[in-house]
Amino acid sequence: MGISTVAVYSSADKDSLHVKFADEAICIGPAPSVDSYLNIPRIIAACEITNADAIHPGYGFLAENAEFSQVCQDYNIKFIGASPDMINKMGDKATAKATMKEAGVPTIPGSEGLLDSVEHAKELAKDVKYPVMLKATAGGGGKGMRIVHDAKGMQKAWDDARMESGAAFGNDGLYLEKFVEEPRHIEIQIVGDSTGRACHLSERDCSIQRRHQKLIEETPSPIVTQSLRERMGRAAIAGAEAIGYEGAGTVEFLVDKNGDFYFMEMNTRIQVEHPITEEVTDFDLIKEQIKVAAGITVSGNNYYPNLHSMECRINAEDPAKDFRPSPGKITNLHMPGGHGIRVDSHVYAGYTIPPNYDSMIAKLIVSAQTREEVIVRMKRALEEFVIEGIKTTIPFHIKLMDDKKFQSGKFTTKFLDDFDFSDL
Repeated sequence: MGISTVAVYSSADKDSLHVKFADEAICIGPAPSVDSYLNIPRIIAACEITNADAIHPGYGFLAENAEFSQVCQDYNIKFIGASPDMINKMGDKATAKATMKEAGVPTIPGSEGLLDSVEHAKELAKDVKYPVMLKATAGGGGKGMRIVHDAKGMQKAWDDARMESGAAFGNDGLYLEKFVEEPRHIEIQIVGDSTGRACHLSERDCSIQRRHQKLIEETPSPIVTQSLRERMGRAAIAGAEAIGYEGAGTVEFLVDKNGDFYFMEMNTRIQVEHPITEEVTDFDLIKEQIKVAAGITVSGNNYYPNLHSMECRINAEDPAKDFRPSPGKITNLHMPGGHGIRVDSHVYAGYTIPPNYDSMIAKLIVSAQTREEVIVRMKRALEEFVIEGIKTTIPFHIKLMDDKKFQSGKFTTKFLDDFDFSDL
């Protein structure tokens, strides 16, 4: 687009590729994120020093922070993301659920708002029927969540969920939902503009998870029919337009064994897994974010997949040792290539992975005409992906590509609970 860029970085990330390739780069503090990537005054100062007129927050740290979005507004800097009001409405899960329900989006049966006591939870569970799930209203990454199978287990689940969510988020508020059996995690990519109009770009299947952390995503989903895709797409658009959503966002659903879907949450930012949507729709989501932020309206058309695409998250972790982080120096690196292969990464041979942040070091995206072809191509690409000096999740992904149940597409979010990690 011909737009000059400024990279901000902490001292731990001084050797990262984004720092080397940006037109300008500003160090905003030491390694601890509270002193750098979460330090709003330092980021705004970097903006003023370089005369930047917009900030793209990526998909972590302050990407869904209403205060940061507001500060950008106050300083006349365009935040390439959602407004403070939109972030607040969707960031609190109880409020988000109520908003979506009002817009006619299917929601999981449960509490209308926050629970005020464990007795309240027990009464609701009688109506909803066990199993139920207690969830932190400010939660994320699986923290503050507990499945409750009967009334006897409610007190302990209540105490544990409140303690964990209070420690993790400074907010111990809980709500209750019916536990969806044999669930698939399906999300719809949407883009809205400043006029309040939105479109969708079909679904992504994010059901392969470990401890609620996604490891593989694909599109289209093996279980989603065209009819279900259109119904979920309409629901996602209705929810986005109900709050006048502007920018790229993702409406996340749980789909049960009967094909019924329920709103789970909305992410008011770009997702880690957005490249697979780009590959099957030939649509540049980051470019669209920037265009929408500049006031350009969306086309109004919905986009449907014309290929199959899958993403493996390559993490600096040892899957044979409970995915223990493996920071350190990459001594040798070879990335796969060829038709239908894309690698998004910030690392290179000689790069030292710091221990301070998320362990994801690359995304391997493979596309082809069919899911079967993608799996074969993905395995070949994984076998050609050489990263020496550290442990990575590549051996896990290779084994997964050979798994018959995964190949069949008939799995749930619990798939990895019974997966054998011993021989990796």
